[in-house]
Amino acid sequence: MTGFAMPAPGREPTPAEPHENDEPDEEQLADDALVDLGAWQKQLAITGPLERLDAELVGIEPVKTRVREIAALLLVDQLRARFGLNASRPTLHMCFTGSPGTGKTTVALRMAEILKGLGYLRRGHLVSVTRDDLVGEYVGHTAPKTKAVLNRALGGVLLIDEAYYLYRADSERDYGPEAIEILLQVMEAQRDDLVVILAGYRDRMDSFFASNPGIASRIAHHIDFPDFTVDELVRIAELMADRENHRFAPEARQALREYLERRMAQPRFANARSVRNALDRMRLRQANRLVAAGELVGKDDLVRLEPADITVSRVFGTGS
Repeated sequence: MTGFAMPAPGREPTPAEPHENDEPDEEQLADDALVDLGAWQKQLAITGPLERLDAELVGIEPVKTRVREIAALLLVDQLRARFGLNASRPTLHMCFTGSPGTGKTTVALRMAEILKGLGYLRRGHLVSVTRDDLVGEYVGHTAPKTKAVLNRALGGVLLIDEAYYLYRADSERDYGPEAIEILLQVMEAQRDDLVVILAGYRDRMDSFFASNPGIASRIAHHIDFPDFTVDELVRIAELMADRENHRFAPEARQALREYLERRMAQPRFANARSVRNALDRMRLRQANRLVAAGELVGKDDLVRLEPADITVSRVFGTGS
């Protein structure tokens, strides 16, 4: 492999410099060759997605570890093939379980980039859908809808959120089973050109797999996404605010923590998604506060979020 295969110790190595995004050479390596895995990893453009995953997502360390393990396995499998060792293409369909807002879509996007870098996917794009994108409303409607989505996803990753809604055991006139049957066929026939990720709550996904053993048998990797702690949610809020050129005043940070502790105990809490919605409302209140005051404002006033922008929330039982 040009740039990475080196003679065994005792011979003079003449490695070329690696170039990121170069296509890897497919010639078989000599038995005594040595490979710089770090350099090859950069050449295959998978270091960037892994670094972005760390930068974009706070916490979820078990998920990040599993993604690194999958990437490492595929990298080593490719290297085994280059040495003429058995390395059949693995099944890459996955299941992501966890509450809303725990980073499943972001991880799916980075996984698509990693698989493209490793040569397992042609395009490495992500298509995210729900039941409504796949299941029709009348006879003859489901097949074209499902096939259109699958064709759009070929060469990349198809993420089906709340996948258990594809199957409704209590409805005899539901067209979900037709979509499942088509999905099963494509997951097997196009496994070299498509990775399917099914996502949803863990208990509901377990029931879905129990009712659909054909799909369960095609899932190779099950990754559970933990809920964020309050400390992690505070950090997520600060990162989101920073991207919007906002910052929390010291007193506001404590108010934010109290808000999150209360909100986490309420129904329909969606982790980072709820943090994003809360931050949007804080910005609305900040703007209203500044305009209502009718005073001179400077850059710092526009950037700073105050406790009053948080504590008027109805989460505290006092506002809207």
